[in-house]
Amino acid sequence: MIFPPPEIVIDKGHGRIEKRTIRTTTALNDYINFPYLEQVARVERVRMDLEGNIMSQETVCLVTSLTEEEAGPLRLLELSREHWHIENRLHWVRDVTFDEDRAQIRTGSGPRVFATLRNLVISIMRLTGITNIAEGLRSFAWGPKEDALAVFGI
Repeated sequence: MIFPPPEIVIDKGHGRIEKRTIRTTTALNDYINFPYLEQVARVERVRMDLEGNIMSQETVCLVTSLTEEEAGPLRLLELSREHWHIENRLHWVRDVTFDEDRAQIRTGSGPRVFATLRNLVISIMRLTGITNIAEGLRSFAWGPKEDALAVFGI
């Protein structure tokens, strides 16, 4: 048997039910040429409305360098969900608040430098307890400049 019995997690929230099924294996490790491969997993996600009607369904495959002892099936499922925390907390802020997709800087190291500066600003704001980046930027822009410098201890 390549895949052992699956682990199933069902969550209800945001007006929908989500059923996630994960199957993990190490049996494929010798057949897949992937650096540091320790486990392969298949995750099936089914999203339903509260009446049980399927809204969306997807299957994804995961490869990881984490051993079975470091991350069992339920931990891998949790890690795959945490990916969206990064998307929502950083990339979405860069895309929407900083309007990064419309940036005109496209040559040399300019795009990388400005992305780094945006990440730095977001990180500093989060470390100082600011949760709404757009509101924090407005506050620093409209308020006394000393407020922004105080974040750096200046």
